[in-house]
Amino acid sequence: MAKTKTDKIRVVEEFYSLQGEGFNMGKPAWFVRLGGCEVGCSFCDEMRAWDASRYPEVEIDEIVNHALNCPAKAVVVTGGEPMLYDLTNLCNKFHEHNIQCFLETSGSQPITGDWDWICLSPKYGAAPNNETLAKANELKIIIGCKEDFEWAEKNSKLVSDKCILFLQPDWNRCNVIIKDIVDYILINPKWRLSLQTHKYIQIL
Repeated sequence: MAKTKTDKIRVVEEFYSLQGEGFNMGKPAWFVRLGGCEVGCSFCDEMRAWDASRYPEVEIDEIVNHALNCPAKAVVVTGGEPMLYDLTNLCNKFHEHNIQCFLETSGSQPITGDWDWICLSPKYGAAPNNETLAKANELKIIIGCKEDFEWAEKNSKLVSDKCILFLQPDWNRCNVIIKDIVDYILINPKWRLSLQTHKYIQIL
C-alpha cells in the first residue's frame, strides 16, 4: 500500500473506551483502528485488521466529527499499522479542535503527522526505523518467552533516554510468562510492567 497524503483512510472500527495498556493506561480516548499491516505477528489480537481492502475508506472529516461527539479530548490511532498512511491531515484536523493525538505503531514505517504521544511496539522481522526510535515516548515490548528479553534490551538501547520502557506479556501466554517478567523487572528496574487491563475488565 503506497503512503500518500489523503483525506480518506480505511477504518476497521471506531469506539470510545479507556486506554488499556502502557503509560496512558486508564485514560479515556476515542479509538480509531486503521486497516492494513505488513508485519503479521503470530500473537496479534487484531488479525482482522491486516487486510485493508476489507474495510471502507472514510473521510477524515467524518472521523474527526465522531471524536468530537465523545467527552474526551484524546484520540488513539492504532491498527493494523497506522503508518501505512500519511496521517498529517488527520493529526492537523484533530489539533485544530484541541484533541490530543496518540499513536500506536510497530515503527516499521516512517512517521507522518504531529503526535502528542508515540507508543512504539517493535516486532521481529520489521525492525523500527531510526526516526520512530528517536521520537518514541514509550517503548512497549511484547514478551511471550524468555528469548524476547534480548529483543527488549536491543531496542531499549536505540530509543532516547526520555523514552519510558514497558514489558507486556503476550495475552495468550500471560500465565506462563508473567513471573519471568516480574522477576526481570525487579533485576532491571529501568523497565515497567504493562498489562492489557481492558481484557481483564472485559471492555473494548
